[in-house]
Amino acid sequence: MNHIDLIIIGGGPIGIACGLEAKKKGINYLIIEKGTIVNSLYNYPSNMQFFSSSEKLEIDGIPFISNEAKPKRNEALEYYRRIVTSNNLAINLFEKVSSVEKKDNLFHIQTDKNSYSSLHLIVATGFYDIPNTIDVPGENLPKVSHYYKDPHFFAKQKLAVIGASNSAVDAALECYRKGADVTMLVRGSEIGKRVKYWVRPDIQNRIEEGSIKAYYNVSITEILPEKINIETPERKISIDNDYVLALTGYKPNFKFLQKIGIKLSNDQKLYPQYNKETMETNIENLYLAGVICGGMDTHLWFIENSRVHATTILNSITSKIMS
Repeated sequence: MNHIDLIIIGGGPIGIACGLEAKKKGINYLIIEKGTIVNSLYNYPSNMQFFSSSEKLEIDGIPFISNEAKPKRNEALEYYRRIVTSNNLAINLFEKVSSVEKKDNLFHIQTDKNSYSSLHLIVATGFYDIPNTIDVPGENLPKVSHYYKDPHFFAKQKLAVIGASNSAVDAALECYRKGADVTMLVRGSEIGKRVKYWVRPDIQNRIEEGSIKAYYNVSITEILPEKINIETPERKISIDNDYVLALTGYKPNFKFLQKIGIKLSNDQKLYPQYNKETMETNIENLYLAGVICGGMDTHLWFIENSRVHATTILNSITSKIMS
């Protein structure tokens, strides 16, 4: 078994920030990431543009230069990759953590490749791996996806986009402009108010002019190979359909947190328990960092306001080591 003083689970921007801070403080650390560097960002839509400006996505004061004020996905990949490689961060990629157990004040971490023990543990696993399902018949058909990458695939196809958030709106607009026949199916009464302010008028105008069809206050009742059935307050409707993008959001791996022993709130929010001053959970020497801290409210934490978690956590760890 390999012993390392600090294990960081998750190689996204916040996990990388924690690694940088650990390296500066001279702590023996290792980042374990189940995919590639910033795996979630890699799996974002190809043409995605961030809501945040580049300076708000910076970590450790390392400048992030982008062509526009708000960077694109490919620029973010380049930025974070260069940070990892230039700083020679200790990171194991394509290695998945399967279990964590604490015994005799040590965390025992089992992955699909190795076994480790550590004094301290940071969980910075984000939330992009588990989609919020709509739980209707036909959701598992090959035509249905909870992830969107590129609009070219949907050209000349009848596409239903379920959702009204940034991801759903971006997909609807991009696919419409590449020649898809797009229908948006929205559970609420309007396009989401958190949609990027420069995009929201665009989708509203496309819907108003009829270029993109939209149904509001919708319930999806069934997805069929060639149709999708919905129910509106007025009537039931069957829509001809080739593909479905169910972009209804994602959630953290709560089962993993609970299996470790982290306590969650007894409501639908499932907020994990942690000390806001140190980010330490109910388990001594186990810390949370990044968006995972928000439970089901995945809009509460993002790169620009959680990058401070790295210094907060490492200050707590170093104070314990020195005491």
